[in-house]
Amino acid sequence: MSATRREFLRMAGAATASAAASAAVGGFEAVAQTARPAWDAGNVAHILPTVSHDRLLLKISFRNPHAQVPVLRVGGESVRGERTDSAGQYWQFDASGLAPNRTYTLALVSAGDNRALCETWPIKTFPAPEDRPERLRLLIYTCAGGHDEVANRAGRTAHIKAAIRNRLIRRALEFAPDAVVGIGDHVYWDLFSPRVAPFMGQSPLAKRLGAQFDRAQPVMGTQNERSLLTVVRPQFVDVYGVDLRSIPIYFVRDDHDYFDNDDADDQIVTFPPDHFMLEMARATQRLFYPEFLPDAGRPLGLPGSSFADRPRGTAESFGTLRYGRLAEVLLYDIRRSMTMAGPSAVYLDRTVEDWLKARMAATEVTHVVNVPSNPPGWSAGKWGEWYPDVLDDNGVLTDAVLKPYWQRGWLAQHDRLLAAMHAMKSRIPLVISGDLHAIAEGRITRSGKLDFASHPIVAALSGPISTGDLAWPSAARGVGPKVPKHLDMAEVQAPLEENGFTLMDFTSDSITLRYFRWNYRKEPVDVIETLQPFRTSTIQRPA
Repeated sequence: MSATRREFLRMAGAATASAAASAAVGGFEAVAQTARPAWDAGNVAHILPTVSHDRLLLKISFRNPHAQVPVLRVGGESVRGERTDSAGQYWQFDASGLAPNRTYTLALVSAGDNRALCETWPIKTFPAPEDRPERLRLLIYTCAGGHDEVANRAGRTAHIKAAIRNRLIRRALEFAPDAVVGIGDHVYWDLFSPRVAPFMGQSPLAKRLGAQFDRAQPVMGTQNERSLLTVVRPQFVDVYGVDLRSIPIYFVRDDHDYFDNDDADDQIVTFPPDHFMLEMARATQRLFYPEFLPDAGRPLGLPGSSFADRPRGTAESFGTLRYGRLAEVLLYDIRRSMTMAGPSAVYLDRTVEDWLKARMAATEVTHVVNVPSNPPGWSAGKWGEWYPDVLDDNGVLTDAVLKPYWQRGWLAQHDRLLAAMHAMKSRIPLVISGDLHAIAEGRITRSGKLDFASHPIVAALSGPISTGDLAWPSAARGVGPKVPKHLDMAEVQAPLEENGFTLMDFTSDSITLRYFRWNYRKEPVDVIETLQPFRTSTIQRPA
C-alpha cells in the first residue's frame, strides 16, 4: 500500500469518525455517504467483532487460506489468531485486559514477516459497569440470512439478494449506532422441514453445490465442513463483509440457525435441536460470528456457556449487552434449551429464567430490555411459538383448536417472564424481538389472568432484513402476525410485512424507537440510500 493511499484513507477515516460522533451525540443525522472511506480490506473477506468494557472478540475470514498465523495488534499488545477451520481461512482473536470506553486502533499483520494484511481500523470498548454514559444507540433487526441461489417458485423468492441486504445494513450504519443486535435466522439452509427443505437442503441446488451432510460424521474436519462453508459463507461474507469492523455486533440464534424450521406433525418434530443441529449451529458461530463475552451479572454455567473449545467464559445462546449503568440488554435464544414436557415444559432452562428474573429485579442499571429470539405479543399460528393459537379451517387464528405438539408449559413461562417485566416499576418494560418478519409495536395490558394495565409491557418487532415473497407469514402461514387470544394488547403500530430495521436510543429518562421500512414490491433499490424513520416512539421512564 502506498504512502499516498495510506494518507488518503487516514484522512477519510477521520472525517467519517467525526461525522459519526456528531450523529451519535448531536442528534439524528445520517453520516454522509460521501464521507465513507474506501477501506482497503486486502485479502480479508469478513470481520465481525464484539466487545465488553474490557475485552474484544473478533471473527474474520480471508478470501483464501492464510498459511501463516495472523496477529492482531490491539494498542500496544499483540494477539495471535486461533484457526477455527481446517484450512486456515477462518480465524478468531480474543483480546482481554482492555481499558473501558477507549478507542483502540487494530492492525492485522502476518506473524512471520509483519506484513499488513489490511488497513488499520478503530473500535471502542464499552463504558465500565459503574460508569454513567449519557446515551446509547443500538441498531436491531431480524432475519438477515438466505442463500442467493435458492430456487424461486413461480418467479417468487424467499429472500431478497444479499447485495440489497448489505445496502440496508449500510444505510442503518450511517446513523452511527454504538452496537448492533441481529435477532435470529442469520442462516437459512433447512435440512428436514417438509415445507422449506425441498428448496434448500433437499433441493437440486444442494446437489449441484455438493452441499450434502452426513449426520453420522462430525461437522468439522469432514465433508460436512466443506458443505457448511459452501452454503453459509455467502450468507455472512456477502451480507456483512467488512462493514461492521468497527461496530460490536451481537447475534441471537433462532430456529433456522440450527438448520431447520420449527415444524411439528406426526412425521417430524424438528425441535429441540438434536446433536447434529447443535453442532452445525456451533460450527457456524465458531467460524463466522462472535460468542457473547462474560458479564458479571450472568452465570458462567448457563446452557451453551463456558465450553472448553470456545474463548474463555463465553456463551453461545444467552448473552448480555451491558453499557455502563445506562442499559442492560438481555439476549436469549429460546430454542437451545426447550423441552417437550407438557405443563412443565419450558423454552428456557430454569437457570436461564432465574438469571433473567434476577437481572430484571436488580436496580443498578437504568434500563433493562429483553430480546428473546421468539416474540411475545404476536402469533402467526406457528408451532414453535409461545402461544396456542393455530389457523382453523376458515383461515382464522384461534386457540379453540388444539395445536399439535404445542406445550402448555411454554405459555406458563411466557407469563412468568412478562410478570417480571411488569414488576420493573421504575423502568420501561420493553421487549423487542424478531422471527415474525414484520415491523410492529404494541402495549400488553393482560396476559391470561395477569393484569398489566397499570404498567403495560411495550412489545416491538424489529423488522426483517432479508425476507422475500415466500417467507412473509401471510404467504408461508396463510395469516400475518396477529394478537393472540391469550393477550390484551393495543397495537400502536400494526404489523407491517416489509423489510426494515429499528434504531433504539437510550437516555437516562427515555427510550426512543425509530422504525425504518422499505418495500421492494413498490420502491426501487436506490430508495434505500435515503431511508428515514417512518415512525418514531419515545417512551418515558416512569418517575
